[in-house]
Amino acid sequence: MANNITISLDGLTKRFDSFTAVNNISFSLGKGEVLGFLGPNGAGKSTTMKMLTGYLPITQGRASICGYDVVSSPLSAQERIGYLPEGAPLYGDMSSIEFLRFVAEVRGFRGAERNQKVENAVSKLELGSVINKPIETLSKGFKRRVGFAQAILHDPDVLILDEPTDGLDPNQKHQVRSLIMEMAPDKAIVISTHLLEEVSAVCSRAIIISNGNLVFDGTPKDFAKLGPLDEAFRELTSEKSIKKRSNKKRSIKTRPKKENR
Repeated sequence: MANNITISLDGLTKRFDSFTAVNNISFSLGKGEVLGFLGPNGAGKSTTMKMLTGYLPITQGRASICGYDVVSSPLSAQERIGYLPEGAPLYGDMSSIEFLRFVAEVRGFRGAERNQKVENAVSKLELGSVINKPIETLSKGFKRRVGFAQAILHDPDVLILDEPTDGLDPNQKHQVRSLIMEMAPDKAIVISTHLLEEVSAVCSRAIIISNGNLVFDGTPKDFAKLGPLDEAFRELTSEKSIKKRSNKKRSIKTRPKKENR
């Protein structure tokens, strides 16, 4: 159970011209919760995370991190976020150690404190064997682990991770999932993933969106009650189910009110 509200989304909406990528999404997340943020390709997961971290402007609605509005107080919100975006890290010509030192300095750490932060992140992600190699020469799995290292380097209150185990081998996945579980009691963590088994492995809660709309919010046990995970996911995100829910909402809105007698 969450101790306090750390992440809050209220009516979050993103439109690109006439296309609505995220449609009126609301939920909150507290310290100690690990949220599996699921959906098919193009559902709006990455767009939601980019709005939450300040990388994309919000069309409508509000979002806050630890009480700081991401629009009116962006720096205060971002100071409390560790973000692993899709395709991170960026500077391929840097070695892993140079990149992490650069990130630490951007975060405001200097001297011995900077070195300690970098060493802790390197140790947790087991990057010792590649620390002096240019990032562009690393495997996809090691690149993801360098990206993860920069996200946790400053020990943030909130972690927002876009496909954190993408490209990792089974041993690396186990190690990263174990790290997430280790950090979970002290943070609010959002994990965007296509891997349904990741929900049962590390998450205390699951949210599924499809076509920009929230279609499920519950525990992994609630999700499992719907049937085999693959089948339940397909059912929740199918065009037929989306149209059925949309028609039901319209019916409720247009139903005449009963007169009081």
